[in-house]
Amino acid sequence: MSTFNTQHHLVPAALEAVCTVCSVSKTVQRNLERLRQITKDDRSPVTVADYAVQAIISLSLADSLDASDCLIVGEEDAQALRSEDQAPIRQAVFETVRAWRPSVTEEEMLDAIDHCDHDGSSDGYWALDPIDGTKGFLRGQHYAIALGRIENGNVVAGVMGCPNLSSDQAFPLNKQDVTGVVYAASSGAGAWEFADCDPTTSPMRIMAQQYDSNRPLRFCESAEKGHSARGDSERIIESVGTPGEPARLDSQCKYALVARGQADGYLRLPTSKTYVEKIWDHAAGMCIATEAGAIVSDVAGNPLDFTHGSRLEQNRGVICATDGLHQQIIEAISELAIA
Repeated sequence: MSTFNTQHHLVPAALEAVCTVCSVSKTVQRNLERLRQITKDDRSPVTVADYAVQAIISLSLADSLDASDCLIVGEEDAQALRSEDQAPIRQAVFETVRAWRPSVTEEEMLDAIDHCDHDGSSDGYWALDPIDGTKGFLRGQHYAIALGRIENGNVVAGVMGCPNLSSDQAFPLNKQDVTGVVYAASSGAGAWEFADCDPTTSPMRIMAQQYDSNRPLRFCESAEKGHSARGDSERIIESVGTPGEPARLDSQCKYALVARGQADGYLRLPTSKTYVEKIWDHAAGMCIATEAGAIVSDVAGNPLDFTHGSRLEQNRGVICATDGLHQQIIEAISELAIA
């Protein structure tokens, strides 16, 4: 087993924070029905998890890092949560955060959520998706907690929790009775898997597969049909090789499957001419995949451009695939006049 090398000095704090919220979010997921009954809202469990995870990440990083290293571009803000009609959900979030930190006040929790309001204009900040894979979370299936570090427009580190993904690649993806995994990567230091979402365990270095044109190709597919243009994806896959059994799951966990050699690629093709990808949906996953040896670009083969605040304004779609296969996919997209 290789020795884990964080390389980037902020990774240990991020790793500790993400491992903590993996446990917190799974507790919320196990109590889906109870939360629905309390709040009278079918989507409330993922709302509670989103807010609680963002608050804990914010508070946890503030415990360990200087204020200048705690700027976060987050997906949520607490404006709606502060309103009186959201009182049941606010109370559920507060109870969830207080289970982790009994001394926290409600106002401190709300302020921590709102602290994740950076606009991406500084030289260094985090991009946070507290619960990536909303519908997967609500089904009791796969979701990810993704925290990427961006400095001077470059993603230099990424930590991602996949609480329902097994470290055993033979374990069926449609079964979630597992302790989960966390991935950490930083520029030049490789990508690493922490079993059981435990930052103290000895991690395993992960590597993307070597491309082999003679075997069936396994691609990740979203469980949600609307997340990518599936018809076009099928045309691309058939043009570059023999399609194998797809890996169907939600969230940035797809990046992890490519990174650890369980899948060959992940195609996120544009579903409309106006949709622009968000940085928190890709920063952590991209870092982990590229440090494992995969290649990530937009559908034209251009690098993802993180210099435009919270959105990937200069990119359309995302392609993640093993070296050798990625180039063929980009050529196929061009030849088939897709995207």
